[in-house]
Amino acid sequence: MGTRRVIIAFGWGIFTLLLGLGSVYSYDVIEVEHGGTIEGTITLDGVVPEPKGFNLITFPDPMYCGRISNGRGWRLLHDFVVSRQGGLKDAIVLLEGIETGKPFDLSVPLIEARDCMFQPFMTIVRNGHAVEVINMDPVMHDIQGYETSPEAGARVLFNTPLIMNHQHHRGDLHAMHNHAPGKSLIGPIYLNKGRRTFYMQCGFHAYMESWAMAVNNPYYAVTDADGKFVIDGIPPGTYQLVVWHPQTGPGTTKSVIVQPDGKVVERLSLPAPKGNRTPYKVMDNPRFGLQSLGYTIDIRPLVENQQ
Repeated sequence: MGTRRVIIAFGWGIFTLLLGLGSVYSYDVIEVEHGGTIEGTITLDGVVPEPKGFNLITFPDPMYCGRISNGRGWRLLHDFVVSRQGGLKDAIVLLEGIETGKPFDLSVPLIEARDCMFQPFMTIVRNGHAVEVINMDPVMHDIQGYETSPEAGARVLFNTPLIMNHQHHRGDLHAMHNHAPGKSLIGPIYLNKGRRTFYMQCGFHAYMESWAMAVNNPYYAVTDADGKFVIDGIPPGTYQLVVWHPQTGPGTTKSVIVQPDGKVVERLSLPAPKGNRTPYKVMDNPRFGLQSLGYTIDIRPLVENQQ
């Protein structure tokens, strides 16, 4: 079992990370004949949790980051996005046990820090390849990266500033993101083996989160707004279908048989967390009101009024 190497690029507005698994995993590309398909829907079983609430007066840059807020000084993190029919967005569905098959069509995923939000919330990365993070905001972000797994727990990878983008008009809350990031520098970091989930948060703005899963084969999907997914071109055989979301625990695994030219339809669910997430509850409390600052501040949700 070897180490994993992570390449991080520090600099004005851009940050690059190489993710990989501790063991060397061989995947061979072949022409798949009579490949099958797995499609279906992932739902959330239980009550949809309220979004996490973060009072903007306790974090830096409340006016700029308040461009997305609820109009009462709270920034919300919608870590559960569920359709009217119960479909769960941003769940990862992947097949384990495939060593040969279709080629990867995955390019380097791009994560943007935009309006004090990491987009997208969920990302897939290929084992040993890169994730690119770009700061489009006129405020500094502090990138804190962790690798984690249910078995091995979390481990800190890095903590480094992502310099504000000076091309953005900082004083103009109506300014649009029509600029580019700057150049970057590169330095190596070595990771422990056994983890495959990457979690990133801003140390200045805790409501900024992004997750990534490292995969060994191209048979994966991220569920859409209706919780639907499709994985095609699968070599006939028996595999483990894994479903995972970062806020629902270890996930669900099911054995599936893919027949030649066959289609498997699955409807699986992940359990909703139980209990209240009290530390993140939105409340109207004078201690957290704008008047507690002792000076006037105007937090206006110009980009999105979070409900």
